[in-house]
Amino acid sequence: MQTIKILGSGCANCKQLEQLTRKVIDELGVEAEVTKVTDPTRYLEYGVMSTPALIINEECVCSGSIPSMKDLTRMVRAHLADR
Repeated sequence: MQTIKILGSGCANCKQLEQLTRKVIDELGVEAEVTKVTDPTRYLEYGVMSTPALIINEECVCSGSIPSMKDLTRMVRAHLADR
């Protein structure tokens, strides 16, 4: 199964990234497990220095900002199509 992780403390930006990501997944009809990672010690496993961060199939594709819907859709398509 494809995996998507949202890294962040649970702040408003992290929650917004999670909501947008779930919306993109639904719109694309993609099957993926979405999980939240709130433990800051785990962020370094992905090289993340600022949150929110988006990890798709164990690869950091965005950190420190919330991408637009268009960019988020492009990221999800590109990284989930590889599998």
